[in-house]
Amino acid sequence: MARSRAASEYVCQTCAATVPKWEGQCRACGAWNSLVETLIHPAERRSGRRSGASRPASADPQPLGALEASRVARRPTGVAEVDRLLGGGLVSGSVLLLGGEPGIGKSTLVLQMAGALAEATAAEPVEATVLYASAEESASQLHLRAARLGLTDGPADRALTVLAGTDVAAIITAASAAQPALLVVDSIQTVEVDGLDGPPGSVGQVRESTIQLGAFARELGVPVLLVGHVTKDGTLAGPRTLEHLVDAVLMLEGDRYGTLRLLRALKNRHGSTEEVGVMEMTASGLHEVQDTAAAFLGSGHREAPGVAVAAILEGSRPLLVEVQALVAPAGGMGPPRRTVAGLDGNRLALLIAVLARRGGIDVSGRDVYASLAGGLTVSEPALDLALALAIAASQRDLALPADTLVCGEVSLLGEVRPVPGLDRRLREAARLGFRRALVPAGPSAATGAPLPGELELIRVSTLREALGAVFPTPTGTSG
Repeated sequence: MARSRAASEYVCQTCAATVPKWEGQCRACGAWNSLVETLIHPAERRSGRRSGASRPASADPQPLGALEASRVARRPTGVAEVDRLLGGGLVSGSVLLLGGEPGIGKSTLVLQMAGALAEATAAEPVEATVLYASAEESASQLHLRAARLGLTDGPADRALTVLAGTDVAAIITAASAAQPALLVVDSIQTVEVDGLDGPPGSVGQVRESTIQLGAFARELGVPVLLVGHVTKDGTLAGPRTLEHLVDAVLMLEGDRYGTLRLLRALKNRHGSTEEVGVMEMTASGLHEVQDTAAAFLGSGHREAPGVAVAAILEGSRPLLVEVQALVAPAGGMGPPRRTVAGLDGNRLALLIAVLARRGGIDVSGRDVYASLAGGLTVSEPALDLALALAIAASQRDLALPADTLVCGEVSLLGEVRPVPGLDRRLREAARLGFRRALVPAGPSAATGAPLPGELELIRVSTLREALGAVFPTPTGTSG
């Protein structure tokens, strides 16, 4: 493919000033580390446009009623949890970014999607194959991964084509000739554009690569799937830099030493961002978890002090999680420790203050540790009551009833406030064998949908009432 000679400039992301070389501080506005290398073509330099900019085909405004709404065609990926998040499948001409920490399973999930889509398109013409551009692994390494996933013995062995290389122009040239059903680029941090001085993974390289791949996707109607790494400190080349350049951002989360993985949609122009996918990492790849409600429920020992079971909502899915708390004597001369895993640390501090002032349980002089079982991260307020009761149970060295579910938000006044979707939470709790549920009193506690008859509802309006309902001893100041 013949290309015009291009040059690069450094553009300030704050004031759009340009300089020929990188500088730590912008001369125009004084912002630090805001200069990003940008590819400038000769024609764009003369017209004053930047790379990736486009002008509308027509400047004539049209009324909203005259615009025709076309039905968006979707192609299922073959992975049910991904299709659930995308709203049914891939949209033609869209750019999808899959992010996550290194080693979490991004390449495995992407290869499974490519293999499933290749098998589905094996009966179609040759133009409907899947092109996998591997910029991190060699072709032989990718073949070993595909063999582990069982993709080398089926139709995907012929329908999935692999291109090992890092040049974006070569990838676009090969994809333009093949017209694939899906183009996968693994990963966006390792590809590079000719004409930019920055190394692969720099902000300029990542942005320009995404812009060119997005222009290819929109021009030929080929969906493009990008893989992006995320580091602990939110690296510049992570998904946060590319969110405004892509149509959808999926984040793969979980404990890399565990088996469960959560797939969340941080952005989705063609669907909802409220859904969540739950998968399990096995020797043969990522597989859908059949019983998602019990996926993060511990294997037992719910009769131990400091454990409470709560019901949360992730999109339309109810999940039951174990909230664990440990109250221990302060071990040092400094302030007591407040350590959380999977919970909001500010929320823990708030509940400790409410427990002391409204519930009569003072743990301000003790170390408090709180976590969620299974490596889940949740910030929903419906966990408040379960966390407060778990802290009180650990302080009193008493166990909550193992068949009791706790659900509710706690206010600064010690009130237990209603939570949305209570009927769905209670139905899942009854299905998993719970017999009692400590729920907020109020209109939302009695929804229009029928509640399980075998589930006893204990309605409470204050935190002190909740403590009295689960602990046999009268609530008094303890600490």
